[in-house]
Amino acid sequence: TMTSANAKVMKPAADMMAVDKAVGNGTAKSTSKIDAALNVFQGLILFLICILAFSTRLFSVLRYESVIHEFDPYFNFRSTKYLVKEGFYDFHNWFDDMSWYPLGRFIGGTVYPGLMFTAAIGYHFLHAFRFTVEIRNVCVMLAPFMSMLTSLAAFFLTTEVWDSSAGLYAAAFMSIVPGYISRSVAGSYDNEACAIFAMVFTFACWVRAVKRGTIFWGSMAAFAYFYMVLSWGGYIFLINLIPLHVFVLIVSGRYSSRLYVAYCTFYILGTLLSMHVQFVSFQPVSPNSPEHMGAFGVFGLLQLYTYFYWTKSMLSEKQFKYVLRMAILSAVGLLVMVILAAISGRVPFLTARFKALLGSTSNIAIVKSVSEHQPSSWTTFFFDMQCLVSLVPVGLYFCFMHLTDANMFIILYTVTAMYFSSIMVRLVLVLSPVVCIMAAIGASETMKNYSNINWSISGSYAEKSEDVKETEDEAPRAESKKSKVRNRKAGQPSKSKAKDYTKDKTDVLAKIKKLGLVSKNKIKRTEKKPVSLLTGVMVSVAFLCLFYFYTIHCTWVTSIAYSSPSIVLAAVNGDGSKTVFDDFREAYQWLKFNTAPDAKVMSWWDYGYQITAMGNRTVLVDNNTRNNTHIARVGYAMASPEERSIKVIRELDVDYVLVVFGGKIGYSSDDINKFLWMVRISGGIFPEVVEAEYYNAQGMYTVDRSATTTMKNSLMYSMCYYRFGELMTAYGRPRGFDRTRNVEIGKKDIKFRYLEEAFTTEHWMVRIYRVKKDPQLEEFIPAM
Repeated sequence: TMTSANAKVMKPAADMMAVDKAVGNGTAKSTSKIDAALNVFQGLILFLICILAFSTRLFSVLRYESVIHEFDPYFNFRSTKYLVKEGFYDFHNWFDDMSWYPLGRFIGGTVYPGLMFTAAIGYHFLHAFRFTVEIRNVCVMLAPFMSMLTSLAAFFLTTEVWDSSAGLYAAAFMSIVPGYISRSVAGSYDNEACAIFAMVFTFACWVRAVKRGTIFWGSMAAFAYFYMVLSWGGYIFLINLIPLHVFVLIVSGRYSSRLYVAYCTFYILGTLLSMHVQFVSFQPVSPNSPEHMGAFGVFGLLQLYTYFYWTKSMLSEKQFKYVLRMAILSAVGLLVMVILAAISGRVPFLTARFKALLGSTSNIAIVKSVSEHQPSSWTTFFFDMQCLVSLVPVGLYFCFMHLTDANMFIILYTVTAMYFSSIMVRLVLVLSPVVCIMAAIGASETMKNYSNINWSISGSYAEKSEDVKETEDEAPRAESKKSKVRNRKAGQPSKSKAKDYTKDKTDVLAKIKKLGLVSKNKIKRTEKKPVSLLTGVMVSVAFLCLFYFYTIHCTWVTSIAYSSPSIVLAAVNGDGSKTVFDDFREAYQWLKFNTAPDAKVMSWWDYGYQITAMGNRTVLVDNNTRNNTHIARVGYAMASPEERSIKVIRELDVDYVLVVFGGKIGYSSDDINKFLWMVRISGGIFPEVVEAEYYNAQGMYTVDRSATTTMKNSLMYSMCYYRFGELMTAYGRPRGFDRTRNVEIGKKDIKFRYLEEAFTTEHWMVRIYRVKKDPQLEEFIPAM
């Protein structure tokens, strides 16, 4: 009888549970369908972002042609052609006798080959599928292709740090931010094209490894770091930022086994892989490379901290305090010994380049002469990132409000990148990704806050609706009370008892969270307060306008400032027509077809890569700037009179001398404007070259009549202004008027004894002089 009664009692309860389960399954299915639809929509947005990232970088190809830009990319292009033609092993053993004559250069041990490997793999992959693409077009289009991957990596990193909605913002910002486009337009075949993707992807894998604490993601971060080491010398930033993150987590009391597994896997595997790059070799474990010592020190600190953490559980409190005291004294003593050794010079402490990066004033003239190494101005940040700069503090605010291990990393990345980019304008490129991420977090959270609109029309209506709601709720409450009484009389369990398990479970979770046993990587979010309709609409419209002008600015900067190849120049005439200046390729083609194959060309180091790549001729110096003394000898020859310069020219077995001159068309990046750097670099090696002798009586650097005799007699002045005094350059101006410096030159009757003009381009931008083998023969080649 009791069994049948219990069965009758339990049957309604079982039916209710079945109904609840069916309702839950239906809700789960509908939720999964919504999630699937959102994932598809998210994938579509990312696909469109990739198309935008690729297409916005094609202005240079559409306006000019498929051509390599700038100076350094020409060496990368020449190396890639050699790699594709000769193969991997011959490339690593390649000794280039056409550069740095007569010294030569061992290419395999002096380059970061990641860019060349990527282009070669892409070339062979396309040819495997019968796409017969020329290697030049692969090199031209590699940077836009890598920008698509960088946008996806930015989405991955932001999603790990925050959420997927902020990730979409970050990917969209990253696709068109000018700070990154400056090194990723079509034709910009430089190391940064691959390096920025490798950097962002390494950071994303690292954050995921810290959150999950798995060997797999630590290994992924190490392999991504290896690709970064292959691609660019800026890997030093990564191998110092990640240990800094680990150190900050330890100091702030956020140590966990996940952190130990992630960093040990990353450091050990990443260091072993990086040592396989010939240019890096044993630097990561060498005391002669202080840039790598921070990572090694944090690795050792992590082992000690883990050891003491384990020892603390094994020893008594008194014993542990004694061990800790001895460890601190030993660490302080070791630190003092290292500092004393560094001061005495027995251990290299900081290299000159590393100290310059930290902000100290560099006295190396060759480093200071490069415009990319100059400090950044505020206008640079707004020009390269526009409104994103103003959204970075908003993103920082939200990160500090919801602090996690991942957020601490992105905060450290922001602070360090801001500092280093202010020291060197080139490093604005490193700052751009984190600015996009921080701005994305700020924009995403702000839009979420102000899209939570209170749709109540008026206060009275809201009060009325609340009263109606309370009235409607009273009936179910009364009914529930009656049902509870009936259930007690019938012997059925009440609903309050059915919820005891859930309540107990909630209490246990609360206690666990209070004890700190739950992961600290989850972002605690508070319920957003609703805003009025007017406020929400105003903020949304303001952001839409901000993003619209951001898009216009990025497109304009990309089109005007960053899509003009330095090898081909263009100017707009008064009637709106365009004049193209193709003097550089004209000069290099003349060298290629009108000089001996073993001819040696002396020029300033800026043009070395282009001469060897397009002119196929041997040069004395190039953009590698690996030998300051050799560059100083070239500068000494340029700064000296012809009678003194010819000694250096003949000693180096030079056949032709090339200079770039912009006085006729107003080209400001010519050798006359660079001449003072030649004087400074050569003056650091040769005391007879004094910079003050090249300034006039008023202390100004000029080329007019007030210029000093030393300036007028220098080989550079003579080669640039030879026959220029006979030329009419502007209406209403005297002959010999320099349009770049807006003065009439001071010396017009220039003659040579040991050199003779061999070739001058159409617009006088490049001038080539041949060295006479015997000045008594009075050889002459008509100028073209």
